[in-house]
Amino acid sequence: MTWTSSNGLVLTDLVSPDLRARWVDRGWCPDRDLYDLFGEHVREHPDREAVIDDRGALDYAGLDGRVRPAAASLAAKGRGEGDVIGVLLPNGREAVVADLAVAAVGAVSLPVPHERSAADVRAILGRARATALITTPDRARQIPRTELPHLKQVWVFGRPRPGAHSLDGPDPGTVGDWRPARPHPESPARILISSGTEGEPSMVAYTHNAMAGGRGNYVGALHAGPGPMRALLLVSLASSFGSLGVPVTLARHGGTLVVLSRFDPAAALRAVERHRPTHLIGVPTMLRRVAALPDHADTSSLRVVVSSGAPLHREVHDACVARFDRPVVNVYGSTDGVNCHTGRDPGAWEPGVAGRPAPDVARMSIRDPAGRPLPMGETGEIWALGPMTPLCHVAAPDLDAERRAPGGWVRTGDLGRLERDGTLHVVGRLRRTVIRGGINICPVEVERELGAHPRLAEVHCVAVPDPDLGERVCACVVPVPGTQAPDLEELAAFLARERGLDTHALPEHVLILPELPLGPTGKVCTATLTRIAAQAVGTRP
Repeated sequence: MTWTSSNGLVLTDLVSPDLRARWVDRGWCPDRDLYDLFGEHVREHPDREAVIDDRGALDYAGLDGRVRPAAASLAAKGRGEGDVIGVLLPNGREAVVADLAVAAVGAVSLPVPHERSAADVRAILGRARATALITTPDRARQIPRTELPHLKQVWVFGRPRPGAHSLDGPDPGTVGDWRPARPHPESPARILISSGTEGEPSMVAYTHNAMAGGRGNYVGALHAGPGPMRALLLVSLASSFGSLGVPVTLARHGGTLVVLSRFDPAAALRAVERHRPTHLIGVPTMLRRVAALPDHADTSSLRVVVSSGAPLHREVHDACVARFDRPVVNVYGSTDGVNCHTGRDPGAWEPGVAGRPAPDVARMSIRDPAGRPLPMGETGEIWALGPMTPLCHVAAPDLDAERRAPGGWVRTGDLGRLERDGTLHVVGRLRRTVIRGGINICPVEVERELGAHPRLAEVHCVAVPDPDLGERVCACVVPVPGTQAPDLEELAAFLARERGLDTHALPEHVLILPELPLGPTGKVCTATLTRIAAQAVGTRP
């Protein structure tokens, strides 16, 4: 299937229609659009809390009461099926309303993390050929329309602004006459943006079925206990990881979404105590910072702590278990359409264990460099295919050629192996590798071992240029508060003698920082850290 936007963006499904239909027949995909799914929850439990933000709670009826006028406003100005609409808003009810309003008119949502620079936003909107943008007045002024010939409209909440339309307060007749669109469930619903922690962010298009089906199935499997899920989501709703928020927790499962306008560890603990979420969801760096607080907040409502977006190291896992006394579920996934988690047996987690792949989400295959399946127990590239598999990359045929294989398989760029019991082990990354004099070094392996050092709070390893060997490993570390950071000699000795790391993988530079830089999605920003490390190493005698 090929879909073409009103501005000429072409998205081609790399998975066969027969296979998509088979997933629907098996009940793995709901075969309904996202707003239709959301509307069912509005009718069935209008008084249930839908979203809780810094301003309080909004129930399902109240949320839909804001979505419908916003959707009617968009439709009255010609927006609907065939449009890509950017959503550039901080976490909160307006971001949720905008996302659902875009779905309600049948358009494709392009959520952009609010922390992205103006240059990044212009590039993303341009590549996606977005027809409209929903944002704040301040951000609207940063987006010069002359550089975006495809962008026809800018929208804001509140009173109309010069050059922008308001999503609030259309005349009653407009709202009364408006009817939701009914886009095909296999048409594009959402464009996910990669974190861009290792370079320029890529964009991947997902259908309604892939979001509500594949991603919905994995989130559903994380649910534990009676009643609806109440998820405190620490990451941006606009991130790939954050897509489990509006289209999945709300539209698919009818749960409650708790969000913070920005991540703050102390505010997160207060939100757990006040709003009683069942799930605390974030990237490892965020979870470690929350768990490290000397705070006695009541966290007894939590049933599960969910970590994703970056490798989970032993020290973070153990800190969360000790602080919250709850299972920690490790989710292995990516923007490209990959997911596996340890939710079935959290106690069996070890560093690198990703759990057992679920066919209603994405099955996994281990392949050699030629794309041939490898036997159980052998290490190769992880490939994935299932109901959450996306259509394609957006405006990037080179990425499709590199990262998709015949049949629609996603090539993850990760190394792993499947054990005979079906457990997936993630060994490292093909795309994030330090090449030192022709020898490949996996930074994640070095980070994993360094994380065991008792005086290190955070660790991230990057490649720095070297005129002799090409690249060397730089360990970027944050010491535990009140302690002195170990020097390079001590770190090398610790890794070699106590952790058994090969000599060739030992860091040759160490950079001590007060904190690691985070990207828009809350993950450590490898690109920023690499730049800082290269500058620091380059100034040394």
